[in-house]
Amino acid sequence: MDVVTIGETMVMFTPQSSPLMRYAESFIKRYGGAESNVAIGLARLGHKVGWISKVGNDEFGKGMISFIRGEGVDVSQVKTDSHAPTGLYFKEVKSGHNVTVQYYRNGSAASHLTPRDLDPDYIKQAKFLHITGITPALSDSCYQTVKRAISIAKENGVQVIFDPNVRKKLWSEEKAREVLVELTTLADIVLPGLEEGTFMFGETDYVKIGKRFLETGPKLVIMKDGKKGAYVFKEDCYELIPGFEVDEVIDPVGAGDGFAAGFISGLLSGFTVEKSVEIGNAVGAHVVQIPGDFEGLPSQWELKQFLNSGATTDVLR
Repeated sequence: MDVVTIGETMVMFTPQSSPLMRYAESFIKRYGGAESNVAIGLARLGHKVGWISKVGNDEFGKGMISFIRGEGVDVSQVKTDSHAPTGLYFKEVKSGHNVTVQYYRNGSAASHLTPRDLDPDYIKQAKFLHITGITPALSDSCYQTVKRAISIAKENGVQVIFDPNVRKKLWSEEKAREVLVELTTLADIVLPGLEEGTFMFGETDYVKIGKRFLETGPKLVIMKDGKKGAYVFKEDCYELIPGFEVDEVIDPVGAGDGFAAGFISGLLSGFTVEKSVEIGNAVGAHVVQIPGDFEGLPSQWELKQFLNSGATTDVLR
């Protein structure tokens, strides 16, 4: 197994007849979750990836497992809860820069994850454990589950990649900062956004934010800054890896997950950190041009086509 990730995926409904839910008479059903987005992205790029989660014993949960399995992700560690439902959310895409999300996930099956749901042998076979700041926000048992997963990884030489993925709707800002900084101290690689760094450390200068992240313990920090690209911070040096211009942003949700999938794929393929970030930038740019959280995640062939059309060199060669 190349990567193991853990977290909730929900059923997503998007208004079809009108961008506003109040006027919508029909909806499109999709699936969405940061961790499964990353898993699907990595699978499409040819890697072996496993997803740990919990779903309800309902039609939504059954459909979700079937769909994610069909994308090439190992779902053998996804448990079914007969006493809690699969989570839902609604997404209004008014424009490429105006997206509203409403969650209905309180008490969902995934919020009932516990450390007992983890198989240490499954985690320790991976090269990377990918976690986000969303899962520990769902419940105390989810927080404990993430902490246990990290402990298993560290005990077995599995590198921990942490994406803060701030979700202010899920918990208080004070609690969010406390836990996100704590998880940063336990990670080997951190993938924050610039705004997330400002939220966590109260700084607005990207250099100061990058240094604050490094001071907490990770050996590598990749800080995303939208279409500008991403900054690589390691030891006492930093560098901006430029992003890719796109004709139109259709749906920005999932771009960060795409970046994570592309970046991790680059590392797994043996590329330098800088080239891996370039691949991450490319995947993120590809994602925003297609509606849906994961639909724009490219295959390896699609990624090569995108890179060769917008870059002077083939970084996948």
